[in-house]
Formats: sequence, C-alpha cells, structure tokens
Amino acid sequence: MITLLETWLSKVPVVAIIRGVQPDEAPEIGAAILEAGVGVIEVPLNSPQPFQSIESLSNSLGDRCVIGCGTLLNEEDAQRVADIGGTIAVMPNTDAAIIKRCIELNLTPMPGWATPSEAFSAYRAGARYLKLFPAGTYGAGHVKALRAVLPNDTNVLAVGGVGAHNAAEWLAAGVNGFGIGSEIYTAGCNATQVYQHTSEIVESIKAAQDEPRLELN
Repeated sequence: MITLLETWLSKVPVVAIIRGVQPDEAPEIGAAILEAGVGVIEVPLNSPQPFQSIESLSNSLGDRCVIGCGTLLNEEDAQRVADIGGTIAVMPNTDAAIIKRCIELNLTPMPGWATPSEAFSAYRAGARYLKLFPAGTYGAGHVKALRAVLPNDTNVLAVGGVGAHNAAEWLAAGVNGFGIGSEIYTAGCNATQVYQHTSEIVESIKAAQDEPRLELN
C-alpha cells in the first residue's frame, strides 16, 4: 500500500523544515506550506516548544499531510512525537536503537548519515529513508558513487547546503528528495512569505525533475 509520505514525495520531493516556529503560528505556517504544494513538514526538536507545534500541526493538518519531528536524539522524544500524532522522525545521525524504536512506534525514521557504514547500519536497522547530512559538504558525486551499492529500496534525501538552486544536479546523482529549511521558513516569516517561498521552490523542483538527466563526471 502506498503511504501518504510516498504519495507526497512522489508529487514534490521536499520535506519542509520549519526550525524556530512558534506553537501559535505553526498551523498557519503549515497550511501555507501545504497550499503551496509541499505535504511533508518537520519541526526540529530544538525549536521553541516543538511538541506543542507538532501536536497543533497534527491536529490541524495531519489528515492531509505528513507531520513529524527533526533533530531526534533519543527514544523518549520519539515516544512523545508518536503520542501527539507525528508520523516521521528525522535524525541528524545514525542510531540503530532509535531507528528500531521509531519503527515500533509507527514513526518513519529518517536517520542522518554520511559514510557507507552509516548508511548500511541505518538500512539494517530498518530505515528506508536516509538523510545525507550535511549534503553540501559531501557533494552530489558522493551520492552517485554510493547509489551503485545501496539497496534499490533506499530513498536518499539530501539536507544541508542543497535546495531549489541545485536540485537538478542532486536529482541526477540519484537523490529521491530534499530537506529544505531556511529557503522556506526562518523565524519571523509570516504565512504569506512562507507560501511565496514554498511556491517558488515547488516550481523550481518540478522544473529540475523535467530536465534531461546528464551524467555527473
């Protein structure tokens, strides 16, 4: 069965990262992102009162889009996210115990990785969405090389130093999607600004998807 996460990432392969969002503004910011065409939203746990923001987003938008946390560092927080309606858990690192706990809680884990060892450790723990982080310091060639050995059902998301401006290069290298933060939202942005930013990113990503795939050197 195709999940809501798979459906959204097939339409627009973007996870919107709204670091710094406040609980009282989260539903309006989330609605603007959804209206612009992105249906996967992450609230990093180092945001102000992140669990309140995740819960309010889950209550207002959880039937239409995918809501979850970022910067997950322990199993206790995974439990809290699951309890308030989150469905994805994005991590900056690879921790097999946290990955397995997320799966037990019906959270889709998205662990951070950089090396082949980390990628395969995450995969063996059950993760099928692997977040290359920080992607910008490794480069698209890093993904292209590893794509030759990663299992076919691995989805690679590029996060950090990537965005609409260089999406075509990363798609050509074999990534399945992007985590995009400051291009969409920074603390203080209002919903109108977020809608405009997200709309421009959606347009750029779709154009990049339509570009002929050129081999990277």
